[in-house]
Amino acid sequence: MRGTKRRNPRPDSSRGAIAGGAGPSGNDETQCGGGERSFSVTRRSAMWHKVLVMRLLIGLAVLSVTTAVLAETRRAVEAEARRNGVRMVWVSDGVFMMGSPDGRAKNQPQHEVYLNAFYVDQFEVTTAHYARFLGTIGQGQPRLVPMLWEQVNLVQDGDRPVMGVAWEAADAYCRWVGKRLPTEAEWEKAARGLDGRRYPWGNNEPAFTLGNYGQSVSSHTYRDSLKPVGSYEGGKSPYGIYDMAGNASEWVADWYDEEYYAKSPKSNPQGPVRGLEKVFRGGSFVSSSLAMKSVSRESNFPDDKGLHVGIRCAQDAF
Repeated sequence: MRGTKRRNPRPDSSRGAIAGGAGPSGNDETQCGGGERSFSVTRRSAMWHKVLVMRLLIGLAVLSVTTAVLAETRRAVEAEARRNGVRMVWVSDGVFMMGSPDGRAKNQPQHEVYLNAFYVDQFEVTTAHYARFLGTIGQGQPRLVPMLWEQVNLVQDGDRPVMGVAWEAADAYCRWVGKRLPTEAEWEKAARGLDGRRYPWGNNEPAFTLGNYGQSVSSHTYRDSLKPVGSYEGGKSPYGIYDMAGNASEWVADWYDEEYYAKSPKSNPQGPVRGLEKVFRGGSFVSSSLAMKSVSRESNFPDDKGLHVGIRCAQDAF
C-alpha cells in the first residue's frame, strides 16, 4: 500500500444534481433540459417578433391607404376649385384659441377649439363669379343699394368683392359651386392661425397698406371704395388668405348668440341650433380699426342685404 496515491473521489449523483440542476445523469441531462427551455423561449420570442412585425405592416398599410385617400381627396378638391376659377387654401386639423380674454363681452371667453381640416377660398367671391351664378339662376346682373352705388360694371368691377348680398343668397351661391359657408370657428382659425394674433397679418395695428377700411360710403362709387381681391399682400393671414380684414365683411354659417362661446362644443362647433340673426366676420371698407380684429363678431338678419357684407366659401377636406 506504500507509495500508492489516493485518487480523488468521483462526484456523486447528489452533487451533480445540485450543480447541474438535473438528476442522476448529471451534466448530460442538465444540458439537455437547458436546451429545451432555451428553445421554448426562442420560439416564443420569434412568435412575438412575427406578431409585432405583422402589426407594424398592417399599421403602415392603413396609414398608406389613409394618406393616399386624403391626397386624392385634396387633389380632387383642388381640381374642382380650379375648374370654378377659385383658388382654395388647405387649413390643417388641430386646436387653436378662439375668442378674446378681454374686450367686448360677445368675443369672450377665449376658449380652445379643435377643428377638422378644411378648405377655404383664398379670395373673396368677386362680382364676376357671382354674376355667373345669377345668370345661371336667371336673376341677371347683381345690383347694390341704388342710393349708394352705381350699377356694377362687370368689365371694370369684376375683380372686386361682391357685396350687398343677403345670407340666404351667400349660402345659395356656395352650394351652387359645391361648397358651403365656413363656420364661425373655421373663419377665425383661417384668419388668425395658431398663434393667437389680433389681426390676420399679426399684432401690429391696422394700416392702409394692410387692408381696405375706414372709408365713407356717402360719395364713393363701387370702384372707388373697393379694391380688387388680393390687393394687400402684407395683410394675408398665416395661411396665405387675403382680405380677411377689410374690403368686404363675410357671412359665416352660424346663427348669432352673444353667449355662445361660454357653452359651445370644444370640437367642430357649428353654432346655435336656431336664432334670429346670422354672423358675419372680418372688417369691411367702412369698418373702424377696432372691427378689423380677427375676433370681432357682428350679425344681421339672414334676408338683409348688408351693403358691406360679401362671401367666402369653404369645403370639407374629406
